[in-house]
Amino acid sequence: MAGEVEGKGYPDAIVRPVTAARTITTERFVAAPDLAGHVDYHWYVGWELEHPHDQQVIPQPRIHVAAEHGRLLVHGIGRRPFVRHLVGRGHTLGVSFLPGLFRPVLGSRVSAIADQVLPAQDLLGVDDRPAADRILSATEPREMVAAMESYLLEVGLPADPVADEVRGWVALAEVDRSITRAEQLADQVGLSLRSLQRLFSEYVGIGPKWVVQRFRVLEVAARAHSGEVDWAQVAAELDFSDQAHLVRTFRDVVGAPPATYARDL
Repeated sequence: MAGEVEGKGYPDAIVRPVTAARTITTERFVAAPDLAGHVDYHWYVGWELEHPHDQQVIPQPRIHVAAEHGRLLVHGIGRRPFVRHLVGRGHTLGVSFLPGLFRPVLGSRVSAIADQVLPAQDLLGVDDRPAADRILSATEPREMVAAMESYLLEVGLPADPVADEVRGWVALAEVDRSITRAEQLADQVGLSLRSLQRLFSEYVGIGPKWVVQRFRVLEVAARAHSGEVDWAQVAAELDFSDQAHLVRTFRDVVGAPPATYARDL
């Protein structure tokens, strides 16, 4: 059975985290051992609101399956801003797959579901409605996790050594701050850029250029959340061509320039 976890995922992906912490309840849970090779963590969100709330999250290079509207919905990687409009009282539970590891479950190219949200049954061949009903009717997050894990085990989680390798490449792009372009990542892993692009499309669901840039955007968000920032220095550290390039890139993803976003916090 899963337990609570810290340090999984990218907390700075939550836009305006101070407001979010006052408005919604979030928890994360480690996956059971049978799922740990494919699943990074489970996430729970609960809300009880007097007024509607729009919560934005910066999309990451990972596939999520979430219980919503009576179904388990597979969220392909989205290139558009991700915002959820929350009203009244409710909760949901989702599972975050490790980058690349949804491909052996899906059994086909992950880029085919980019920018789409589809019922799990349509993609995985197992009716998701009973599991969604158990998740959404449960009162305890751990019960919700158990129902999600039962569904995933019924679907099956095949091993795929290529997926594990691709996962390592995405991790490299995340932790190695010297990698600021897809060409550099290709050189690091010993592949041509075209081969890397093909494997990322197949396994991650989006190209390596997007992945490398997204980790830079998440780092900019982390700096904004930390307080006073010299944005020209950050632009140089993260190898943006100049501060204006950093501002444009961040604004396209979050909707506001980083300095404005930091002040609003």
